[in-house]
Amino acid sequence: MKTDLTDTTASKVNKALVQGRRAIGTPAVGMVLTLVIVTDEENAYDALKAASDAAHEHPSRTLVVIKRVSRSPRDRTQSRLDAEVRVGADAGTGETVVLRLYGEVADHAQSVVLPLLLPDAPVVVWWPVNAPLDPANDPLGALAQRRVTDTYASEQPVRDLATRSGTYTPGDTDLSWTRITPWRSMLAAALDQVACEVRAVEVEGEEFNPSCELLAMWLADRLDVPVKRSLSSGPGLTAVRMDTNCGPIKLDRADGSLATLSIEGQPDRAVALKRRETAELMAEELRRLDPDDTYASALRYGVDRLKSASSVPSVPSVPSVPKSEGRAGLALPAPAEAAAKAPAAEATAQAPVRREPPKLEPVRKATK
Repeated sequence: MKTDLTDTTASKVNKALVQGRRAIGTPAVGMVLTLVIVTDEENAYDALKAASDAAHEHPSRTLVVIKRVSRSPRDRTQSRLDAEVRVGADAGTGETVVLRLYGEVADHAQSVVLPLLLPDAPVVVWWPVNAPLDPANDPLGALAQRRVTDTYASEQPVRDLATRSGTYTPGDTDLSWTRITPWRSMLAAALDQVACEVRAVEVEGEEFNPSCELLAMWLADRLDVPVKRSLSSGPGLTAVRMDTNCGPIKLDRADGSLATLSIEGQPDRAVALKRRETAELMAEELRRLDPDDTYASALRYGVDRLKSASSVPSVPSVPSVPKSEGRAGLALPAPAEAAAKAPAAEATAQAPVRREPPKLEPVRKATK
């Protein structure tokens, strides 16, 4: 059921929601949170589609806030609120309200959104584009327990990432961080298989890609080793190479979908590491609404500090030997001593001495 309201108020929107639920025969509210999407008209459709897909896992009331810019000075002084209320099949598993704000009311969007929030339910605010540099101090962000931005949509993503490291507040997160969850899981699992000391890391990916920067900062923060940031043509992240005293470890994804994990002394393995849609990223973020301390620690490591520590030699690739030398016909890599002797010595001069092998913090996978 779909209801259009012109020049309305938040009270009338609430009444339309109640009437819509009664009309379709489902007066009970079974939603678990309120998702507020702050966007523009151009990106509203894609953002709402992603939120609707994520609502299959997290039924929610979705409030889409669109601030319309009036062209004439006369229209800017005339405040108006138009609303589009969707319940039932038109809203998927929850409820959807599209709010279009005109004139001065656009500067006070929080006063329109506040009466429409579900009582006693968490609030999540998501900016698909044009996110504030300090989400917690934004009027709408102040209403939420979780604030989701997407630095990848910014004009200067690396600069904005550095700014947010200084304005971070518990509850802030970014979809650029969510995009590297499979990479973090795979790298942590790879280091769990070997008892090696990591001496240097190289992260390869597109230039000005915030996910690449965040992954490099996470590795530098958790392993306390120099991390080199190298460039490639993409798409996105393409490779991570780790120089260890047991030989190089490499996770290479050249096509954006299938990656190859190479560990010294083991056969190469193909692993699924595809680029995920926005709906999958939002569904992951909504599974836990508590502060992400790991993201905070990586973000506070700092882009500038990462660049100052990135002047390390490239990590050597994993060499291979003929199949006749491998076990059971597998092309096993050559021993680490012959392949990584020179670069390992050079990296050791810059890396701190560690008494035991470093371990990456496991990626959390708990549900609500």
